[in-house]
Amino acid sequence: MDWKLILQIVGVGLGLVYLWLEYKANIWLWVVGLVMPVVHGVLYYQSGLYADASMNVYYVLAGIYGLAVWRGWLRKRGLPKSDDGSKVQAMLPISHTPLKLIVPLAGVAVGVFALIAFILIRFTDSTVPLLDAATTALSVVAMWMLSRKFVEQWLVWLVVDLVSCGLYIYKDIPFTAGLYGLYSILAVAGFIRWKRQILGKI
Repeated sequence: MDWKLILQIVGVGLGLVYLWLEYKANIWLWVVGLVMPVVHGVLYYQSGLYADASMNVYYVLAGIYGLAVWRGWLRKRGLPKSDDGSKVQAMLPISHTPLKLIVPLAGVAVGVFALIAFILIRFTDSTVPLLDAATTALSVVAMWMLSRKFVEQWLVWLVVDLVSCGLYIYKDIPFTAGLYGLYSILAVAGFIRWKRQILGKI
């Protein structure tokens, strides 16, 4: 039995469901996002993509955080009260990334990239340490932006998806490469849809 093929097929299925839910800004994406990293983590580790594999631990933690933020569980203080006096759990709205966060987010991306690249070059047999580190660092930033429902997260994911598509073709995991090719297309569509939602056109 080819476990690598099975993991790719399962990962592609979960990925399509996840991306559709993200496109619709549906909170269930975080639930799927707790299962999908386990599948992808094993696949990437078997393929020698160690940074991508370890990144999936972060995805699980970020999924828990994202679910809590989107549901409003972390924002109860200061929320308006309903007629019976209980606090209303307002769902997090889609918004633009505040300008004051651009430099800090870029700094985080560069710092994470440098750290991961050093680890991969020094301590592993990775054949693509810089690209692996780059996609991982950008994914860290994009995932946090998604948890805050910043529309520009789609643009960061677009870069990650395009680079990852080529990387997975090189690493001979074509089904996953195809999934990321589709991710790239839907990242553009998602960006447009979320912007329209901000403008109240959906």
